[in-house]
Amino acid sequence: MFHYLLNIDAFLLIEKLVLIAIIVGLCMVVAMYTTFAERRVAAFIQDRLGPNRAGPFGILQPLADGVKLFFKEEIIPNFSSHFLFILGPGLAMTFALLASAVIPWGSNLEIFGRTVPLQIADVNIGILYVFGVVSMGVYGIMIGSWASNNKYSLMGGLRAASQIISYELALGISLIALLMITGTLRLNEIVLQQQAGYWNIVYQPLGFFIYLICAFAECNRTPFDLPEAENELIGGYHTEYSSMKLGFYLFAEYVNMFISSAVMVTLFFGGYDIPFVDESTLSTNVAGILSVLAFMIKISLFLFFFIWVRWTVPRFRYDQLMRLGWKTLIPLALFNMLATGAWMLFTNK
Repeated sequence: MFHYLLNIDAFLLIEKLVLIAIIVGLCMVVAMYTTFAERRVAAFIQDRLGPNRAGPFGILQPLADGVKLFFKEEIIPNFSSHFLFILGPGLAMTFALLASAVIPWGSNLEIFGRTVPLQIADVNIGILYVFGVVSMGVYGIMIGSWASNNKYSLMGGLRAASQIISYELALGISLIALLMITGTLRLNEIVLQQQAGYWNIVYQPLGFFIYLICAFAECNRTPFDLPEAENELIGGYHTEYSSMKLGFYLFAEYVNMFISSAVMVTLFFGGYDIPFVDESTLSTNVAGILSVLAFMIKISLFLFFFIWVRWTVPRFRYDQLMRLGWKTLIPLALFNMLATGAWMLFTNK
């Protein structure tokens, strides 16, 4: 092991550590300011002002909220399982951030004569890694809800588990059709294929529609926010939480929105591809910076869509949620997979 560590390229190690720090910081900053954007969009939809006191136009409101959460009193119920009670929000936040490791955030940069890819790990099972990490996030919710020793929290955890199981099936099947077309699990390779041709939304509109609905369910966002339905379960799985442990659960939801949007853009909308621009005519660093900006703009549009839907569509009843997942989305995903296979067979692709 020691001999292996001696052979590691020092520049590569520093490059990856810096990239990890930047991406984790980016996820946290985006999560903070998505909360601000949500409050401002909600205020506009409801014809009111929203937060506008902390800093110019209220842009320091997320920082004020973060400081408030840090300094609020920490409450751990006497009859809870203390270790698991603390572990739950930590797991939720950790797994939300881990999914960012295989996402290609841009093309390449040239630093000190070396080409630096803007991706932490370009593994050949990138999509499977994302599925595995995202599906583990529900364990943070389940552990926290059970450790709280509260019937409302436990009910929220059970809802989250059954919701994840129901919608991950349709989500996975919808992506099988996409993988049949691309022939690879590497996210960067999928982006490069879209750069050379059309975005995958052209080939898989139904698969994208199914994936989008399932992404709302995976992130526990309205109209699929049954695990934390305030008017039914007080606060669901985080009813007993306070201070920064509650903040971890809240931030994990917004980080999941950010990562889900990044995955959707990568798979269906060209990833960091810059539309109508021939990147071969640009220098490496200019193309790299513009590709990151293009990627973030596409993600921002999806984040706005998440927010817009929350303040437009009412929450489903639980039986409606289950019926949509099992009786509608799974048959549609199977049909899409079979139709894609038939199209590839008859067109010899």
